[in-house]
Amino acid sequence: MAMRLWTILLASVVSGTALADDRAVDRPDWGAHFAKFGATGTLVIVDERRTPAAALVFDRERSTRRYAPASTFKIPHTLFALDAGVVADEFQVFAWDGVKRSFPGHNQDQTLRSAMRYSTLWVYQGFARQIGESKARAYLRDANYGNTDPSTSRGDYWVDGNLRISAVEQVAFLRSLYRNALPFKVEHQRLVKDLMVRQATSERILRAKTGWEGSYGWWVGWVESQEGAVFFALNVDTPRRLEDLPKREQIVRAVLRSMGALDSE
Repeated sequence: MAMRLWTILLASVVSGTALADDRAVDRPDWGAHFAKFGATGTLVIVDERRTPAAALVFDRERSTRRYAPASTFKIPHTLFALDAGVVADEFQVFAWDGVKRSFPGHNQDQTLRSAMRYSTLWVYQGFARQIGESKARAYLRDANYGNTDPSTSRGDYWVDGNLRISAVEQVAFLRSLYRNALPFKVEHQRLVKDLMVRQATSERILRAKTGWEGSYGWWVGWVESQEGAVFFALNVDTPRRLEDLPKREQIVRAVLRSMGALDSE
């Protein structure tokens, strides 16, 4: 399984040149960044600023282990909802039901943009109900997303159900989205990428999404510039729960800055 997942990533074409297996480079030195923040996890980066692109990894074994995508699933889920017609555009308003939830940003009317920014679960639960399991399974297969299994016996299938994806697969999916190469309308892919913007300057755009299952968290996305895109997927344990959540971005940002892919703070 591990070899197959890396083959999928390494076989993808970048500017007409396929990545060779020897381009997957282990980066044990990144362990210093994990140690600095007292964290255990994996980080996969594909750097397309060079030709051929370079695939870099910390903890290769964990990088191919599948986990629930949690809120990183909002990236493909938004594409599913747009394609299914359960949401028309970024301006459609979803009325808050008045139920007080633990995150203040959830306790208000939402649009796609705010739902992505605040990771508003109830909006996407509504999408899941309207799309249904059968159609979700078809979308997952079409997008080749993780194990493509939306079944669940309790809770949301992207957190508590059977859907699983690895860090390697997250990067492969994001690279397809970056190129508008997923089997969805180009305008929908462009909208989702716009919703993912976290930081923008005249030189770089950072697009990303966090995720948290409870015992582990994600930060996935990419930085794009005139030099090319640098994709990343971090999966990290969160034994101290909320206290550990800032470490997701801190580790990735530290590594990207060390590579010159992100401006220094």
